Amino acid sequence: MLDWKNRTGKAEARERVEPRSAATRSYFGGLFFSRALGTLIGLYLLVCIGLGWYWSAEPDLFPVQQNAQAAAEKTGQQMVVGYTTVETLKTVAGTLLNKPGGYISNDRFPPGLWMDNMPSWEYGVLVQVRDLSRALRKDFARSQSQSTEDADLAKAEPRFNFDNKSWILPSSESEFQEGINSLSRYQKRLASPDQQGALFYTRADNLNNWLGDVATRLGSLSQRLSASVGRVKLNSSLKTETVVAGQAPQLDEEVVETPWLQIDNVFYEARGQAWALSHLLRAIEVDFADVLAKKNATVSVRQIIRELEASQEPLWSPMVLNGSGFGMWANHSLVMANYISRANAAVIDLRQLLSQG
Repeated sequence: MLDWKNRTGKAEARERVEPRSAATRSYFGGLFFSRALGTLIGLYLLVCIGLGWYWSAEPDLFPVQQNAQAAAEKTGQQMVVGYTTVETLKTVAGTLLNKPGGYISNDRFPPGLWMDNMPSWEYGVLVQVRDLSRALRKDFARSQSQSTEDADLAKAEPRFNFDNKSWILPSSESEFQEGINSLSRYQKRLASPDQQGALFYTRADNLNNWLGDVATRLGSLSQRLSASVGRVKLNSSLKTETVVAGQAPQLDEEVVETPWLQIDNVFYEARGQAWALSHLLRAIEVDFADVLAKKNATVSVRQIIRELEASQEPLWSPMVLNGSGFGMWANHSLVMANYISRANAAVIDLRQLLSQG
């Protein structure tokens, strides 16, 4: 005879066990999903950190004259005056696009989005590319102020002056590449036997004009680097009507100090400008060799290059240190300011030599 009471109890027990099993499966399923998601996020972060470290490596210095000779042999062109300068400018600009990670300043996704040292370095290089492309357009490729500018150089300069953080439509990379292509067309005409209207004038006044821009850039960098520890700046707007004879004038003082989060940006921008400028000056030394020799200025150019290349020594610290001027800790910005200031002083001396008859 069936035990109806016991049968009902077993059914209730099974009903209680089944929800527990479903809850257990749901718990372990959610735990597995959470761990899998956490593992994927961890792997993604590790990959981003590795790529960010690899992309942060600054490009090495390259031999300027050998690079120009290799380019001429590859294209079957002649090494005429001006060829080395244009080829070096192309290589420096191309490094922005072809280095590990490519051009990073306009990235919208990690790891490029999280990086700030390399974008600052890229901007420093771009500043020197813009300055020399303008000098090519308005000075080096023109015989005098009333002469016609070169069409390809007139196209190259605005391309390099495009917004350096444009991601798309058009991207900064595409505009910079168009600038490089315009330089290549000018270089091809310059190296052809008949030159096809492309000219490059190696005159002391042309070189002096560009060096004026260089001195301005280096002077500004030196001031910004020195401001890492705070500097007292005197207000230059002195009212002459308030000056009394026999009494020292009162000048307003202002403490200028770089914000803490901007110190590394200024440092790497200076390294980028010094990297680009050291190559461009080596190219100028080749193409303007006769002008520099006549002015006895070759040694001055070598001195500038030596100071700029010394600023490219590897930074062994994991971060840009900002110790006080005579404190226990290093101040990398002040070390960089020393090299930049010495290079700027040599540029000023070089300009004086070039301006002398």
